[in-house]
Amino acid sequence: MRIINLPNALTVARIILIPVFITAVIYKKHQHAFFLFVLAAITDLLDGYIARVTDQKTALGTFLDPLADKLLLMSSFILFSFQAWIPLWLTIIVISRDIIVVIGWFLLYMITHDVRIEPVLLGKTAIAFQLVTLALVLLSVNIPTITIPKEFLFVVTAALTALSGLQYVYKGLRVADAR
Repeated sequence: MRIINLPNALTVARIILIPVFITAVIYKKHQHAFFLFVLAAITDLLDGYIARVTDQKTALGTFLDPLADKLLLMSSFILFSFQAWIPLWLTIIVISRDIIVVIGWFLLYMITHDVRIEPVLLGKTAIAFQLVTLALVLLSVNIPTITIPKEFLFVVTAALTALSGLQYVYKGLRVADAR
């Protein structure tokens, strides 16, 4: 299996887009930031889909794809909190969940010596809601007259994120207990 393939190239492109996106937000180039964020989100959808459909999954892609997701989401939540576009409590929930999942993965690896983490539907749904929430917030920054149900999105995103974190903890404990 080749390491250099279209899904991995899309993932690497997403990682490269992140500092450009951050720069656009910091320098108040909000239209550029919106375009870059949507482009990064599209590459996230495409890389996994193409890898599955064309049977081009690689160990590198399995590692890089969630890393790219975390880098994009964490940097976005932190930036958007500093811009006061989203509440700090939402950023804390998102980052805490990711830290707990990574620590749990590390502990599970130490116990089982298995590096596989199977994504759960709730986790994928939480990430999708995080991406949609961030995109809509950035859209509202670009078009102030647009009204989006921000509070509703924030609460649903927080709930899905927290519940998916609990599901990963539960799943990790079951795997550790089985070993």
